[in-house]
Amino acid sequence: MYWTEHNPAETYRISDEVVDVSYAISCRCLAVDHAHALRQALQHALPWLTDEEGAGIHPLHGAESGNGWVRPENPDDLLYLSRRTRLVLRLPQHRIADAAALSSRNLDIAGHQLGVGDHSLRQLSPLTTIFARYVVVEAGADEQVFLQTVMRQLDGMGIHPKKALCGMERTLFTPDGRVRARSLMLADLSVEESVRLQQRGLGPERQLGCGLFVPHKNVDEVRDPER
Repeated sequence: MYWTEHNPAETYRISDEVVDVSYAISCRCLAVDHAHALRQALQHALPWLTDEEGAGIHPLHGAESGNGWVRPENPDDLLYLSRRTRLVLRLPQHRIADAAALSSRNLDIAGHQLGVGDHSLRQLSPLTTIFARYVVVEAGADEQVFLQTVMRQLDGMGIHPKKALCGMERTLFTPDGRVRARSLMLADLSVEESVRLQQRGLGPERQLGCGLFVPHKNVDEVRDPER
């Protein structure tokens, strides 16, 4: 597949070496902080996932609302999912066939039942503004230090966004301790840079949903990563 971005004369072929595998799900609600429980359930259902370097689990989040919906602040509060919510794994090409085994499974996510339905494949995006709901923050790093660290990491990858905007800090809880993270929007990348960053991700804890970039739609997503 070929995409044209900005300049009609410039085409860029998006490699399918990394893709998103998207599953229909049936799940009424989960705890707000469900990242570890989701990772644990998926690794139990797909044992190879544990050692698959670079594999990621996209965060599940509630539907956007214009009716005053506010994200619960207590990690144990419930996050209600819309019927359109999808479970998405970012995987290398050689794991696509293995990932099909997840369809028709029922997962226990810390006491909440999540039924997994049919799956489909999604190509990575050619858009040059991308967004991660969570990127891991080093202990003691404020917003400025976080952005400086991110820019150094991106520079080491040969990626040079002209704009970067981070959101407020969130905490993910795991048995091994707390993971501090911020949302991050990057803009004015080249198509090649955007795709490369989607393929490689940024920072650790990919299977907690950290460092996974998707096309960016709305600046409000940066301010509240659970919308």
